[in-house]
Amino acid sequence: MDKPSLIDRAEVLLEALPYIRRFAGKTIVVKYGGHAMADDELKRAFAEDIVLLKFVGIHPVVVHGGGPQIDHMLTELHIPSTFIRGMRVTDPATMRIVEMVLVGQINGEIVSLINSAGGNAVGISGKDGGLILARRMTSGNANGGDLGMVGEVVGVSPGVVGALQSKDYIPVIAPVATSIEGESLNINADIAAGKVAEALEAEKLLLLTDVVGIKDGSGELIPTLPASDTKKLIDQGVIQAGMIPKVECGLEALSRGVKQVHIIDGRVRHAVLLELFTDQGVGTELTRDLARPRARGARKAAAG
Repeated sequence: MDKPSLIDRAEVLLEALPYIRRFAGKTIVVKYGGHAMADDELKRAFAEDIVLLKFVGIHPVVVHGGGPQIDHMLTELHIPSTFIRGMRVTDPATMRIVEMVLVGQINGEIVSLINSAGGNAVGISGKDGGLILARRMTSGNANGGDLGMVGEVVGVSPGVVGALQSKDYIPVIAPVATSIEGESLNINADIAAGKVAEALEAEKLLLLTDVVGIKDGSGELIPTLPASDTKKLIDQGVIQAGMIPKVECGLEALSRGVKQVHIIDGRVRHAVLLELFTDQGVGTELTRDLARPRARGARKAAAG
């Protein structure tokens, strides 16, 4: 290896240093989903990112989705899928499959990947230790449809997560919750991640997506988006479709104590590390209105 290559590697480490120093000892919640869960190389890279965070003194918490895997299993079992405004209608038969795939399959796979990368992960669901309490969703059904066993979160008791963190485990959470009546409910993974981040008073919430982030009207990536500007972009149709609930989830997390929210491109290898530890980042950072905006290639000042 020539000297310039070695120096370049040293520069990468030096660029990461202020961010590692700033976030050491802090909790960062990562919602893991999309293409990053389907590609073997991206899965390994994600697991390595999470392990590295832990080894530099950051406390990662993973909340995962699994929509495509659930769709595949339902198709295999000839159970039809119905959606209302992007939400899966969940009858008892579908709920059994949702729980089987999320808790019994995907959760264990993620735990194994992290452990194989040198970490020490433990898989749980929102039902364990009373982590997530929910009720059947009654709002948002403008079409008059019944979503069935789809839940909206009414409370998070993060004691089980704190107990795992105190023993240096990495919690991996499947977004299945319990109602007051003891009924299992299906929770949107973005919403579950946001609520867990709020309860843990997380420094950051990272939402992995299959897009580069939020773009402006000309198609350019927006590096930093203050909360007050998001409604304007939604009204203008710049933020639309599936990005709207992610942004709304991020804004609510910000309003309830999470310091920053990042919507990042999970199709990029090591996207988590690139967003957290580089000046440029690989997505859009949602901030409270009083936060200083970041410019592409000029985040170092905000990390001090």
